[in-house]
Amino acid sequence: MNEIEKEIPQPYPCNECPAGMMHPRMLAYFTWLGNELITVPDFPAWVCDVCGKREYDDQAVSWLNMLLNPNAGKPTHSNRKAHQLRPRSGSIRPASES
Repeated sequence: MNEIEKEIPQPYPCNECPAGMMHPRMLAYFTWLGNELITVPDFPAWVCDVCGKREYDDQAVSWLNMLLNPNAGKPTHSNRKAHQLRPRSGSIRPASES
């Protein structure tokens, strides 16, 4: 099997109907974000050639969810507190009397 054949997704049996095969297609994806309807054209999906069942690509949905996350693009804050140098008790030298 050459590298090109590895990259082309292969059809697989539909788990909804006994006769169909799921084939890769590019479809419009619709989802709600709060009160807004979001549409994404040319979204990767699998469609049964007999019953029409649709399954959207899991990795693409995951990426879309990450992009639509309200915190996307914001820096992540660490819960670790910055180490502050503090003098230890008893470690301050008394002024020398000369």
